Amino acid sequence: MENPVAPSAFSNSSDSLEAPIAIGTSISSSSFSPVISFAKIGCVIQLAALQAEVDLLLTNPWIDHVNKQDYRGGWDVLPLRCQRQHLHAHPILQGFAIADGDDWENLPVMLQCKEIQRLFNQLQCPIKAARLMRLKAGAEIKPHRDHELSLEFGEARLHVPIHTSDTVSFIVDNKLIPMRAGELWYFNADQTHEVYNRSNEDRINLVIDCTVNDWLREKILSGAVHE
Repeated sequence: MENPVAPSAFSNSSDSLEAPIAIGTSISSSSFSPVISFAKIGCVIQLAALQAEVDLLLTNPWIDHVNKQDYRGGWDVLPLRCQRQHLHAHPILQGFAIADGDDWENLPVMLQCKEIQRLFNQLQCPIKAARLMRLKAGAEIKPHRDHELSLEFGEARLHVPIHTSDTVSFIVDNKLIPMRAGELWYFNADQTHEVYNRSNEDRINLVIDCTVNDWLREKILSGAVHE
C-alpha cells in the first residue's frame, strides 16, 4: 500500500498542467457529489534536478515497509517529514507512526533536498507526512484500501513519480492513473488501489500527505469530468 501512515501500519510532465479527473460512481455522504478517484495537479517540477537529488539519497538507509502482507517483492521508504515527537526516534516511527495532531516537521535529510523543498513551497496547504517510496523491479502492491484517506474525509495523498516507466501500473478503483515522471497527482486512497512494477528498474515516488483546505480542494476539483 502506498501508505506508511495508514491505520494498518502499526494496527518530464505533460504539456497541460491540469488534466481531467477520474470520478468514481460512489457518492460522498457529506456532499452527495461524485467521489474523485484521481486528479492531476498543476505544479512546476524540474524533473532532471529532482532525479539527481533523489539519486544522491540512495545511499541513505531506507526502511522496508512494515505491512509485509500487503506487497510482494521489495518495497521500502525513506522518511522526509514526520511528527515532531518522532524527530529523534527510530526511522520506523518516523516513517510509519500515526497520531492525531498538526505538529509535523522536516527531518534533517531534507537539508539535502532543495528540489523537494521547492515543491513543498508550491503547496498552499498544510503538509503532514512526506517520504520517498521505492517499489523494486518486479514488485507489486496488493489491492487494498486506506480507510478515510481521501478528499471527502479532509485528507489528501499526493504522488510525484520520480523514477518510473510505462510498465508501472498504478490502479485506483479499477482505473489506471496515467502518471508520468515529474507530475503531481492526487489519488483517493480510500478506494481500492494496487501497484505493479513490471519493469527492470526500481520505481521511486515522492508521497505527500496533506490536510485538505480550500486551495487544495479547488486544485483537485477543477476540471473534473464524469467517465
